[in-house]
Formats: sequence, C-alpha cells, structure tokens
Amino acid sequence: MRLTKQTNYAVRMLMYCAANSDKLSRIPEIAKAYGVSELFLFKILQPLTKAGLVETVRGRNGGVRLPKPASEISLFDVVKVTEDSFAMAECFEAGEIECPLVDSCGLNAALRKALNAFFEVLEGYTIDDLVKARPQIHFLLGIEEPARPQTSAA
Repeated sequence: MRLTKQTNYAVRMLMYCAANSDKLSRIPEIAKAYGVSELFLFKILQPLTKAGLVETVRGRNGGVRLPKPASEISLFDVVKVTEDSFAMAECFEAGEIECPLVDSCGLNAALRKALNAFFEVLEGYTIDDLVKARPQIHFLLGIEEPARPQTSAA
C-alpha cells in the first residue's frame, strides 16, 4: 500500500507545527522547509482543519498550530482524513464486482486483516513520536529551537 503525497505532506505539516509548538507556523515557511508549493499545502490544510488536527489563526500575524498536544494525534488520525480509499483489491470497493469468487474467496479477508494491522500500527505512532525521534529536526526544518530553561547552580 502506498500513501498519497497529500498524506505525506499532511504528516510533515503537523510535524513542523509540533516542532514549532511555541509559536504559530506560517504556510510559506512550511512550504519553504519542505520545498513544496504553498497552494498544495493550503489544499491539505482544509481537511486537516475540518478534522480538528490543526487550527488556523487569521490575520497579519496569523498561521497554523496544533489544537492539542502532538502526543494526542496519531498517524491513523491523519491517514483517515487524507486518504480517499483503502481499497487494496477490486473486491474492497462498493458496487458491482465481476469476480465470481467474491463471496467465497479468502483474499478479501486476508487483505482486510492486513489493512487492519496497518491501521493498528499507525494508531500506535503519534506526531510527537516522529518529532522526538529526530533531535536534529529543528535544524533540518530551519526552525529556531525553543529556549531551554536555565538551571541555576546552588
């Protein structure tokens, strides 16, 4: 199974927002970080906003941010919003199916089991997991790292 470019960049946009969580992220800076068009990101932004995975702040100093902690947004949350179909074979799709074995073939059951396992794995990973797995993510995305609190020596 191959995820769409839309899903790939939706996850990347959420990762950027998570890595830049102390301030609003702007679409032009996200587009620049990933080398993708702003228009493409704006198209992705709509379903993510509708699903409550990002929130937008309008205005001159506006931008996007995560409405909840990145640890509460699973990869499955993103995939179910951005992917149109999970049909792995003709027999997955609704409508008239030409295969005479559709009701007695084990392929459909096997593929459904595989798809459910795929979803289960995605449910086990969060946006936070992806960001924290790469300590150099701030540098790679051109984001200024948040200041770390100074500890005073007693």
